[in-house]
Amino acid sequence: MTWDWDAVRDFLPHLWDGLLVTLQVLVLGSLISFTLGLVWALLMRTPTRWVRWPVEAVTEFVRDTPLLVQLFFLFYVLPEWGIAASALTTGVVAIGLHYSTYTMQVYRAGIEAVPPGQWEAATALSLPVRRTWTAVILPQAVRRVVPALGNYVIAMLKDTPLLMTITVLEMLGEARLFSQEHFQFTEPLTVIGVAFVLISFPASLLVRALERRLAS
Repeated sequence: MTWDWDAVRDFLPHLWDGLLVTLQVLVLGSLISFTLGLVWALLMRTPTRWVRWPVEAVTEFVRDTPLLVQLFFLFYVLPEWGIAASALTTGVVAIGLHYSTYTMQVYRAGIEAVPPGQWEAATALSLPVRRTWTAVILPQAVRRVVPALGNYVIAMLKDTPLLMTITVLEMLGEARLFSQEHFQFTEPLTVIGVAFVLISFPASLLVRALERRLAS
C-alpha cells in the first residue's frame, strides 16, 4: 500500500466543506444544550412535582437512550407524523437535546455548590427571586461548571460523525462519499482522523487551562 498525496490534495476541498458543517453542528448544538440544560435544571428546582416529574422522566429517557436511536427517530419517524426538518437541522436538534440532559446535571451540581450563606444573604436583602438567581446564584454556579461544559463540547465534537447516518455531510460523511467515488479510503479517513485530533486536543488543553484558572 502506498500513500497517495494527490488523493489528499483532491480531498482537501471536501474536508473544508465537512469541517464547516461539523463546526456549525458543534456551535448550534452547544448553544441548545447549554440553554436547554439550564432550563431543565431550573425546572427541577420548582416546588411543584407536576413540573418536576415530567422533566425528570423526559431527561432520564433521553439520557438513557443512544444518540443514534434519537437521530433515527427524529429523522425517519417524526416525518410520518407530519414533523419534518432538514438533515442538518435534525442533527443539531438531536445533539443539542441529547447533551442538554447531561449539562442539566452539571448545572444542578453547580447550583447546589453555591454556599447556603449566599441564599441567606439574598433573602436578608429581600431580593426578588429573579434577581437572586440572575445576580447571585447563577453567576457563581456557571463559573464553577464552565470546565465541565467544555468537556461536553469536546464530546459533542466526537459524536458529530453519527450525523452521517442521516445524510449530513460533516467531515466523516465527506470522507466516506469521497472514498466511495474514488475507491481510496486510506487517505481521506486518515486526514479526518488527524483533523479531529487537531481540533479536540487543543480544545482539551484550553478546558484544562480554564479549569486551573477558575480554581485559582
